Amino acid sequence: MGRGVEWALHCCVNLAWAGSPVPTVRLAGLYGLPAAYLNKQLQALVRAGVLVSVPGPRGGFALERDPSQVTLLDVVVALEGPEDAFRCTSILAAGPDGDPARDYADSCAISLSMRGAELAWRRELAARSLADVATDALRYSPDAADRVRNALTS
Repeated sequence: MGRGVEWALHCCVNLAWAGSPVPTVRLAGLYGLPAAYLNKQLQALVRAGVLVSVPGPRGGFALERDPSQVTLLDVVVALEGPEDAFRCTSILAAGPDGDPARDYADSCAISLSMRGAELAWRRELAARSLADVATDALRYSPDAADRVRNALTS
């Protein structure tokens, strides 16, 4: 998974706290990130309906939906695509007693294990919203939202 996922998730939580559109340069400045690369991640989130791009002097990016309606999986899929992380290439077909005409994806113990793990991972990401993450962050750092808002508006 690319580091852009981490960046985008932090930005989405920060946008939830900001309450108004924030330019890429300000978001990037919070963590010393390259603005051009971050902007590509944010544009992908716009295409996925997670963020909205607001034009004008007070523009920037804002959440398209309520933070409780955006899951971690929404962000991951927007940036990484919907494909499975593990792809069985049926190398068993070339192994001892392998059948080159057979698709081993549904009978290979490794493929089945990896698919099961991916399904559990995706379920967990789908069960957690940006609002859940923001709440957890405030549990660890109660003034985090205020600090972010101040940093983004100063």
